Amino acid sequence: MAHDIGSHAAIPVHLARERMVSSVTPLQAVETVPLAQALGRVVARPLQAGCSVPPADNSAMDGYAVRADDIAQGRAVPIAARIPAGVMPAPLEPGTAARIFTGACIPEGADTVVMQERCRVHDRMLEVDGTVEAGDNIRRAGEDIVNGSEILPAGRCLRPPDLGLAATVGCAALDVVIRPRVAILVTGNELVPPGQPLLPGQIFESNAALLQGLLRTTGADVLPVQRVADSLDATRSALEQAASKADLIVSSGGVSVGEEDHVRAAVEAVGTLDLWKIAVKPGKPVAFGRVGAVPFIGLPGNPVSVFAAYLLFAAPVLRRLQGRTLLFPEPVGHPAGFARSRPIQREEFLRVRLRNGRLEAFPHQGSGVLSSAVWADGLARVPSQTIVAENDRIAYFSFDSLMY
Repeated sequence: MAHDIGSHAAIPVHLARERMVSSVTPLQAVETVPLAQALGRVVARPLQAGCSVPPADNSAMDGYAVRADDIAQGRAVPIAARIPAGVMPAPLEPGTAARIFTGACIPEGADTVVMQERCRVHDRMLEVDGTVEAGDNIRRAGEDIVNGSEILPAGRCLRPPDLGLAATVGCAALDVVIRPRVAILVTGNELVPPGQPLLPGQIFESNAALLQGLLRTTGADVLPVQRVADSLDATRSALEQAASKADLIVSSGGVSVGEEDHVRAAVEAVGTLDLWKIAVKPGKPVAFGRVGAVPFIGLPGNPVSVFAAYLLFAAPVLRRLQGRTLLFPEPVGHPAGFARSRPIQREEFLRVRLRNGRLEAFPHQGSGVLSSAVWADGLARVPSQTIVAENDRIAYFSFDSLMY
């Protein structure tokens, strides 16, 4: 059921996020990309191993392959073979040893590899210092990956170790979900793109660059930015144009209640508005709805509010479109290196950085202070009606966990 936006009641953060992601259907289109281009993409179908890793027992280090019983009690044995990596060795004759190198296959008949630092060789005879146990320094076939096992589940966002794992089983390409196409609408007649002359009463527009970077980091295909004049007709036209080619529309500014704020009315005119106003600081005036079948997220105009609201609400929606299994990270608790003595009605997310195990808060938490996001490395969550004393343990989300 849609929230009664006419009541102007602010929705709790977790409920707003839950309603947003639950109303979005993951994209179904899939493409196959080379492994070298798969970083940050989302696995569309589970990947099963086509071989075991390692495929055969192999040596964990440089040394000598032997039967443990043959060298018991300090007996010397002749070195009868040399086994480099990449060749299939002949069986090891009883009472002999084979020089072996890291990664080389264990010859049939050997049950141990003795590291070379414990070995003495004279006239091609091997003597071993100390005792050895059968199985020492042998990597067993399939001890990492068993042939046929699932190694990458659907919905996983691929990171460098995932690509290495896929390569380990011989996979040269992966089936991934297509990148969601995201349209950015920037409103505000006072805003001037960087690089153009700045007239009195104008400011440089930063939200487009900020949102482009955030969306690409989360894995979107970002369409050219639409700069929208502060009028209802222009906003309606921009929304309809965006909906014709995007999987998600994200706007900045124009979602409040001022006479020059037209986004909310425009969305209601050409689509549906499911929620508006969230009990969060910064970022209270966040709107969510649809333009036709395309999800729409309206972010505030202040750059810090754009940044925080994107991380808290837009990024999870984008992950849902990608079919990811992890939509929002779990926080990590750290002691506060600051105090907040005045509780507020809204759940607050402070720009903080983690230093020496404690969270430092930026001294000016205003929603227009974008330098705070450069200074910080994460957000600290302070529940509504809560004060913070030094050393209180509070929830911390790193920017990396929120962006990617």
